[in-house]
Amino acid sequence: MRALPLAVLLTAWAFSAQAQRPSTTAMSCGQAKALVGRQGGIVLGTGGQTYDRFVRDRSFCEVTEIAVPAFAPAGDTPRCFVGYRCIEPGRGDPFDDF
Repeated sequence: MRALPLAVLLTAWAFSAQAQRPSTTAMSCGQAKALVGRQGGIVLGTGGQTYDRFVRDRSFCEVTEIAVPAFAPAGDTPRCFVGYRCIEPGRGDPFDDF
């Protein structure tokens, strides 16, 4: 009977370890930018419980999205250009006609 709670606890621990993502604050700006460049599109932690998806270029966005420059805090600078974020253009944006 004790094996079941232990198994549940170990399973929960394994899944929580998988959910952790690389953090830009634990890397230099160059390392964060290189990671995005290698992966193409990746979710990175940006400090505390915050995270965002960064992409190398627009080809990693949905067909209706545009790529906008993205900055994140890094270990060596508070504002590091790591790549781009994909967003849906809003009404009245210059990209709304596409």
